[in-house]
Amino acid sequence: MDDKETLLLALDDTQKRMRALIDTLGEERLNAPYHPGVNPPVWEAGHCAFFYETFVRKPLDGVGSYDPTMDEIWDSFHLDHEDRWNPDLFPSMAQTLAYAEAIYRAVRERIEQQPLTDEAHYLIKYAIFHQNMHIESMIWCRQTEGYPAPPAARLDPREAPAADPEATGDALVPAGRYRIGMPKGSPDYARHDFAFDNEKPGFEVEVPAFRISRTLVSNGEFRRFVEDGGYRRRELWSQGGRKWLDTERDLAFGTAESPRIGTQTHPYYWHRTPNGWEERHFDQWRPLPEDCPVKHVTYWEAEAYCRWAGRRLPTEIEWEVAALGNRSGQPLRRYPWGDEMDPTRVDMDGIGLASQPVTALPQGESPFGCRQMQGTLWEWTSDQFLPYDGFAVDMYVFMSTLQFGSHKVTRGGSCATSSRLIRGTYRQAYMPDRSDAFVGFRTCAND
Repeated sequence: MDDKETLLLALDDTQKRMRALIDTLGEERLNAPYHPGVNPPVWEAGHCAFFYETFVRKPLDGVGSYDPTMDEIWDSFHLDHEDRWNPDLFPSMAQTLAYAEAIYRAVRERIEQQPLTDEAHYLIKYAIFHQNMHIESMIWCRQTEGYPAPPAARLDPREAPAADPEATGDALVPAGRYRIGMPKGSPDYARHDFAFDNEKPGFEVEVPAFRISRTLVSNGEFRRFVEDGGYRRRELWSQGGRKWLDTERDLAFGTAESPRIGTQTHPYYWHRTPNGWEERHFDQWRPLPEDCPVKHVTYWEAEAYCRWAGRRLPTEIEWEVAALGNRSGQPLRRYPWGDEMDPTRVDMDGIGLASQPVTALPQGESPFGCRQMQGTLWEWTSDQFLPYDGFAVDMYVFMSTLQFGSHKVTRGGSCATSSRLIRGTYRQAYMPDRSDAFVGFRTCAND
């Protein structure tokens, strides 16, 4: 996305993907039942159009709002989350999509006709990335609501490659001085070295040697924890984890047609049948794929599993070192395999949906032999989400600041993340009780 042509391609593809996620649902599913972790799909489209208006068209061209009476509806800081489901507050679906299309066309014409200054390039790129973030949340909305998989999905675990036993075990990461995060860069930083504010400024740190699992924790591994009574053994759970267990106790729901999910004795989308465990994958219940990664687990579940297994979660610095191996004095590696994103090496863009074995995708291996550290699932780390020393907010003040202190750091991106958005230094933050996003974990040895 370094020139007009690549910006236009990214803008067009992003708008096309968002429209496909809306158009393939149908009218009745667009009015999704209220859930605290997701937004109605049509509100997502209106909000993204509003973001282009607010952070591209208004500051660069001084234009007014498309419809000033609707600004507070599309602004996530003026509208309470639960009010996004109130049909009396919103224009119709057709009006909302017409608004989104008009703003998309206006931004496209601006890129074509106006000079691409560093400021314009940065703001447009930021807004495109913001829309891609909401595409991810629209995909996990489908999982949360039990809707069909996204239109790009094409991998069934029965068609996935066989597990690779050579890729199991721990990788040894040697002690040394490593680079973390993204450097602040030069005046043309916005054009060539984009990063969000929480990734900056980069720094160097001495890291002791450690051992980290080459793979994500699989369903089969987590099943053994479940069947060993892991959710009932309170000594495995921290104080926060025990509080989460007690809160979740009464949240199970379901009918004879839709098996119960949400109990405190196994992951949220699992249930047990006479024939064994099943998981809900969007609108389908399927036999639990043992070799695929366990997903939709909270931080508390990951933490308890580690105690049961005699392991621990990596710190976020350990995670980044294992993924990138950026050494002091060497060129910065942005991805486990090098400096350029290659979508064929990862499970991203709503295609594979974490339906391959944890040992798959050897072409995306890190310098230390760790697999799927980019894409597949966000990975819990043990750290609170805090700013790096020297942190300064970017153009969107709330990109990071509202999450500092209360959220846990996850890394790596997921199968629902857009490949154009992510890199190994990218930091995501979720509350420790979140399980609706595509999130899993890998473990470290305790020594």
